Amino acid sequence: MCNRARNLGEPEELFERFRIDWLTPKPMDNRFDPRELRPFGRAYAIRREGDRTGLDVMEWDVLAGEAKQAGRKVAQTNVRSLHLPQWRSLVADPANRCLIPLTEFCEWARKPTDLGDGKKPIKGEMWFSVTDQPIFAVAGFWRQVGDQRYFAMVTCDANDLVAPIHPKAMITILAPEDHDRWLTGDYDDARALQRPYPAARMTVRGPVFPTREG
Repeated sequence: MCNRARNLGEPEELFERFRIDWLTPKPMDNRFDPRELRPFGRAYAIRREGDRTGLDVMEWDVLAGEAKQAGRKVAQTNVRSLHLPQWRSLVADPANRCLIPLTEFCEWARKPTDLGDGKKPIKGEMWFSVTDQPIFAVAGFWRQVGDQRYFAMVTCDANDLVAPIHPKAMITILAPEDHDRWLTGDYDDARALQRPYPAARMTVRGPVFPTREG
């Protein structure tokens, strides 16, 4: 993944879509931009606490900045190998699973495009959305460090729509009927849901070139 995604849904839309409410106080600072998801940024996440399911805000780096502190500007935003001990210990506990609501996600086009503006050809952004879910949920898991919570999205094999652009993997988009299973099921349930969303229920637009606009 190119670590770009969007959630254009307002909290009220998320409340209605997922039948939830705030689990923690809504952030009030101006630095919180839930519409554009980027590594180390904060985003909405849906998780359970006791018998409640609600909306929280977490940072997109399940390593909680450990790599950044070591001098590498890398966030652990996505995980595919859930069987590895460091991830299995988190994913095996349903309390550490979450849903990440999105309206679209991005991958880079495979080949650069010459825009005819005399500048070097560049790769455009390809934006994927889900036709039967205007706001969809991605399988994720989280951990708490101090008083902060950090999450990663779970990836899986790419479907036939994503594979020509990003053959290695895609994010694990869940069908609505699988939300509760992801949040409450056992480890085998979670692994069974780590599968590509049907390509026929998705669409892609692009390439777009926001850095060359205007």
